[in-house]
Amino acid sequence: MPHAARILSALALAAVLGTPARAEDGDAGAYLAARIAETENDFRAAAGWYGKAILADSDSPRLLEGAILAELGNADFPLAIEAAKRLKGLNDEPSQLAEFALIADEAQREDYAAILAAEANGRDLGELVNSLTEAWAKVGQGSMSDAIAEFDALTETEGLEAFGYYHKALALASVGDFEGADEILSGRAAGPIFVMRRGIFAHAQILSQLERNADALALLDRSFGTDPDPVVDALRLRLQAGEPIPFDTVRNARDGIAEVFFTVGTALNGDADPVYTLLHLRVAGYLRPDHTDAILLTADVLETLGQHQLAAETYATFPPDDPNYVSAEIGRAGSLRSDGKADAAIEALQVLARSHGNLVSVQFALADMLRLEERFDEAEIAYTAAIDLLPEVTEDDWVLFFYRGICHEQSKDWAAAEVDLRRAIELNPTQPQVLNYLGYGLVDRGEKLEEALGMIEKAVAGAPQEGYIIDSLAWAYFRMGRYEEALEPMERAVQLEKFDPIVTDHLGDVYWMVGRKLEARFQWRRALSFEPTEKDAERIRRKLEVGLDAVMAEEAGKAPAAVEAAENND
Repeated sequence: MPHAARILSALALAAVLGTPARAEDGDAGAYLAARIAETENDFRAAAGWYGKAILADSDSPRLLEGAILAELGNADFPLAIEAAKRLKGLNDEPSQLAEFALIADEAQREDYAAILAAEANGRDLGELVNSLTEAWAKVGQGSMSDAIAEFDALTETEGLEAFGYYHKALALASVGDFEGADEILSGRAAGPIFVMRRGIFAHAQILSQLERNADALALLDRSFGTDPDPVVDALRLRLQAGEPIPFDTVRNARDGIAEVFFTVGTALNGDADPVYTLLHLRVAGYLRPDHTDAILLTADVLETLGQHQLAAETYATFPPDDPNYVSAEIGRAGSLRSDGKADAAIEALQVLARSHGNLVSVQFALADMLRLEERFDEAEIAYTAAIDLLPEVTEDDWVLFFYRGICHEQSKDWAAAEVDLRRAIELNPTQPQVLNYLGYGLVDRGEKLEEALGMIEKAVAGAPQEGYIIDSLAWAYFRMGRYEEALEPMERAVQLEKFDPIVTDHLGDVYWMVGRKLEARFQWRRALSFEPTEKDAERIRRKLEVGLDAVMAEEAGKAPAAVEAAENND
């Protein structure tokens, strides 16, 4: 039986029987399994187990609240609403989880009187959500003056001003007052206000409704530039054709409430518990199934929560003719790889590259995926395709040359790698990763050591807490024969990268060269315990057998003078 059906059946059974079993007499194992799934953010599994537990005790507030969370996370609103109503009827204890489900139900049914009554009775979804939903409910009741007063009150609340202005503009536009909306979004009413990407599209629609397509195009150009972007380009083409673009960002009060939850969810994203963020986005998506921005952000939050399959399924809801399809497919590929399906992820991006290969973002995403899967030759081709698509190279493009340089280096083409890495440094002269990568590469090859040391010192100054960069500094000293100088930074690097086999191995080498051979062998053994590559492990085992000086002599054909000197000091 599907998870949703399980809990619906449980609630129906409880209603029929009237006297439910108690949790202690029922399936305590199901409750425990539900809690474990909940702690892992596995909403589907939690929903199923809570459903099983509710069969034994459908009047347990604890079980009902858990079921609400699981079903909201799983986007099964009918079930979440049913459980919320039952929980609400059991006691007067406030449940914010239940209120998320209940307000979604009320807004979906456009029962604005119920929303206002609930807020009057103490519903607490946070000051911002409460104020905005109350204002939109009044829009829904046709009380526009009262609604405007609510929005205006927010514009006078410290820290919430932008939310009040933005939603007031949307409300005015939703009832056809495009002039009033433009006054706000243009900044003429109360100064510039920050709006997200979606707000810029809303303003462009408003300008088009005012027969100002040229101004709408100028707004898009100022905000997004002229680089290819499927969503912006689709709107730009319609504006250039002289088409009047309908205002559909918020069509009515229900859409307005959906926008409230999306706006707040976006504001919370990255700062609040991602589950709490997800609840807001799920409500937005329930009230507005075509809210593409909410769907994309929902998938991103699911990915953050480790729910890769749910994230991939959410991204997959976009059809190929949707302007957001490209972003969704790139996101889906990332979720597939996180779910252990790297081949499927690469295939998805290869298909996308065949249909949208003229986009830098697509070639970049494919190149990154191939690089992460160590398919460096293929990745280099995709990075080159991305670079060739650039209308002009800017400082922001350093990363493309950096990653292509890595691919060249991994494919044993150091000359090409050095060219790309130096180009990346030209574009971003203080970028620690690039400075370190090129510096370390030169050090490892024994080339241009003084220049390499300077690069690495600059990288350390830019990222003083990055253990792998400090390791590069110590290794540069080591390769230059300055073993005593290498000791302090190498020990510091190991403190920052406690379980890194390469850094630990390097510390062993430094100890050996300063005559601390017992400590060197100890560090080499530690490095082996951290699962280095087989090639590195083989070299470490050889050092343990015959010592570093002998290994270096084997590799070089003779022992370097510095090694001989260290051996003589032993």
